[in-house]
Amino acid sequence: MNLDLAPEDRAFQQEVRAFFADSIPEEWKTTIRAGLRLSPATLTAYQRRLADRGWGAPTWPKEYGGTGWTPQQLYIFWSEASAADAPSQFHQGLELIGPIIFTYGSQAQKDFYLPRIITGEDWWCQGYSEPGAGSDLAALRTRAAREGDDYVINGHKMWTSYAHVATRMFLLARTSAEARRQQGISLMLVDMDTPGIRISPIRTLDEKYHTNEVFLDDVRISAANLVGEEGMGWNYGKVLLDRERMVAAATAMFLPQTLRAVREAASRRRTANGPLIDKPEFRAKLAQVEIEAMAVQAMVLRLMADAATGADSGPRGSMVKLRWSELTQQATALWVEALGPKAQHFAALDDASALPRDMPLALQGALYSRVTSIYGGSSEIQRNIIARRALGL
Repeated sequence: MNLDLAPEDRAFQQEVRAFFADSIPEEWKTTIRAGLRLSPATLTAYQRRLADRGWGAPTWPKEYGGTGWTPQQLYIFWSEASAADAPSQFHQGLELIGPIIFTYGSQAQKDFYLPRIITGEDWWCQGYSEPGAGSDLAALRTRAAREGDDYVINGHKMWTSYAHVATRMFLLARTSAEARRQQGISLMLVDMDTPGIRISPIRTLDEKYHTNEVFLDDVRISAANLVGEEGMGWNYGKVLLDRERMVAAATAMFLPQTLRAVREAASRRRTANGPLIDKPEFRAKLAQVEIEAMAVQAMVLRLMADAATGADSGPRGSMVKLRWSELTQQATALWVEALGPKAQHFAALDDASALPRDMPLALQGALYSRVTSIYGGSSEIQRNIIARRALGL
């Protein structure tokens, strides 16, 4: 990718910069720097504002309502968003099921779902993991039995992010028993208000409510909600997981947000010998993470260039996902170190208003970052993919 901007790209950069300058309230920024998500209502309003500008689906082709941007324009958009402490767009509909629908879905599914994803009218959750099927997704046991023009679904999904606010779910279910576990799995779209769906919250270490168990008891959906062909869900699911790793690649462009917060906190923190940022050992640790973040961003640019030319990027998506998750954990841990002992006050406090805003959020972000090396395929899975596809092991 040529990073020398042509005049039209510079004009686009100024347009994007001006948009973010007017669109990101100060009260969002510390939450975003911590790698935490804004509330669903806030993210939905943000998505609608992007959609009104014509930027609701930056990675989609124009024929499906996307921007049709070049890799250069995507790089500019993400870079300017990062510099402005803008949030990442919520990806479940936009980057996961949306592209699967416009690639494999029926025309009716495209006409109905795609515009609603772009405007934020629908909030999607992902019904993949189960109590005995996480990284080993082929072990899933949720079943969908065909009854006339319907499927009846029975099963149990785990770690379903934002199921409690979602309007729709895309899920994998077994529609036939086959010799190979990967066969006989289908991808389906489910309205969350369908009778038979029960949601139970899972409280996590960061004391936030964002993940759930979902129980499906005789949930009846129309056969028209099957995506693509019956029994091809494993193939579609692999494509979807590859896109989830690409989401990590896009998110890697936002690592500087956290690193800026680390620098600011270390500049405020006083030690016996002056500001923490002036201590050589701390500066060395921060510089190392900053350098490695730049290297990951360079790998993202190569991924984007490959995608633009149709070249096989090999396991690079897994490489980016692996390094991004590790660097996110290192960066948030450095932030906690920069803040010092008061960073441990991440719960609600009577005197919380007297603390800098980043103190409670930094530790929440550090705790939440532990999941980044698990979701989208654990780090062990990513290393196996890299070993097979890059090293031929």
